[in-house]
Amino acid sequence: MAKTHLKLVTRAIQKRAVAPRRRPNSEFRSREHLTETEVEKLIEAAKDNRYGHRDVTMILVAYRHGLRASEVCDLRWEQIDWNSATLHVRRVKSGKPSTHPIRGDELRALRKLQREAPKSPFVFVSERGGPFTTDSFNWIVKRACHRRFVDYAGPTASCSTRHFPSRT
Repeated sequence: MAKTHLKLVTRAIQKRAVAPRRRPNSEFRSREHLTETEVEKLIEAAKDNRYGHRDVTMILVAYRHGLRASEVCDLRWEQIDWNSATLHVRRVKSGKPSTHPIRGDELRALRKLQREAPKSPFVFVSERGGPFTTDSFNWIVKRACHRRFVDYAGPTASCSTRHFPSRT
């Protein structure tokens, strides 16, 4: 009988019925929000393109009022009360609608945007005049983060502007 050169090998892979659990965010980073100086850096970085004023205003409004990307993109001119300088926020995800005061610099930026932007019911419009998409807003924030953010190792998504401890 001839000798065989086959050896018994143990399994290298462990079969799992369930995928391994994702580690919590606290293990990746110590905080989930941007500080005020980081938001200022983000705003400075967003100025450097041909629609810089629109991008800066979007980030400023999202930061000051704690808006989600979908809430910023769905913001309409009818939600802004110019006489009382208030913003009527319609929340998504079962949030409660609320009224927020608008500061002077933010009010001036919104007025300038209204003068310069094409006529649309939406505050923030794309280059083609349509409503801004959440993906585009996320892209603006990420691009600005990659341009100037060296200090912050946390999330570079637009939701980071929502989680600031004291916005107004």
